Amino acid sequence: MSKKKFIRLLIIRTIANFLILFALFGTIATFGPALYYETSYQVGKARGVKYTLASNDDTELGKLVKKYRAEGGRARPQGPSLLEDIMTKNQEKILIPPNTDFSVVIPKIGAAEAITANVDPSNKDEYLQVLTKTIAHARGTAYPGLDGTTYLFAHSADNFWNIGRYNAVFYLLKDMEVGDEVYVFYKGKRYNYVVYDKKIVDATDVQYVDAALGQGDRLILQTCWPPGTDWKRTLVFAKPKSL
Repeated sequence: MSKKKFIRLLIIRTIANFLILFALFGTIATFGPALYYETSYQVGKARGVKYTLASNDDTELGKLVKKYRAEGGRARPQGPSLLEDIMTKNQEKILIPPNTDFSVVIPKIGAAEAITANVDPSNKDEYLQVLTKTIAHARGTAYPGLDGTTYLFAHSADNFWNIGRYNAVFYLLKDMEVGDEVYVFYKGKRYNYVVYDKKIVDATDVQYVDAALGQGDRLILQTCWPPGTDWKRTLVFAKPKSL
């Protein structure tokens, strides 16, 4: 083989290897968070792990919560943890809302996240910045306890590379079922909801966000579907739980 052919072959192989690595990186960057939480969730489910909302009363659990907070500790996971589930035998995980001003706790999927109020769902620059840190409450929709729809949205994406950055634990909304409980904390008060429906809709379908008032008190949680894409939306519908 001549030197010129060898160099040409070397360049082609280098480019091919780069493209393969680039594709692998893109796949991991896009689907990695979803796969991690899905694996963690399934492992925890197989082990019988249950997530429980922390008590705020004067029981021993309530005192433990206060102790964790006083010491700056974290008694709540951001979501299912594969390493923790494998390394520990604890089958009960305690979820503590990050605050009682505005936050959501979903025991089924081990989520406990803060909420930013009044976020414009049509302003990409605004909501993408919010979603890197918290869940977003759609501007124009009701607040908990009012006669209207409280609309909370998480994972969204502005391009291929950013899909995995936004509240990946909400990928697990796809596993929510009728009868699952959702707790929303707002202005120091806890609102209890129970799931009654779930839909997959087109990304352009905004009828539910627009139906803010006159629908009775209900909660809608939104994430993207399929996990790792921005093609459609998973919507989880919940209504106030009767005590």
